[in-house]
Amino acid sequence: QVQLVESGGGLVQAGGSLRLSCAASGSIFSIAAVGWYRQAPGKQRELVARLFSRYSTTYGDSVRGRFTISRDNAKNTVYLQMNSLKPEDTAVYYCNADVRTSSGSGYSPYWGQGTQVTVSS
Repeated sequence: QVQLVESGGGLVQAGGSLRLSCAASGSIFSIAAVGWYRQAPGKQRELVARLFSRYSTTYGDSVRGRFTISRDNAKNTVYLQMNSLKPEDTAVYYCNADVRTSSGSGYSPYWGQGTQVTVSS
């Protein structure tokens, strides 16, 4: 019913930048909160950034000040601008969105398949 597709991952040197995108498609009525999470090998999935509304965002402590989450409601797309990347940012990055489908009455969480980000030292 709903698909989230991430793009923009890749290999970058420390200090560089990447911009991740996540496009939502399917039977979407509306999207509430959106977010990015990441999971490094051997570690639990952790919050990177979450956007509740235009003026309400939250960031993980390790990325605050370097990463910025944003969204384009017209395109059902959420972005993650990552600057000053560090080797410890290496992980698979997942997009998440709370979606109300055209046939539903409430919001449910959906996840993308993940995109790999590798930062070399």
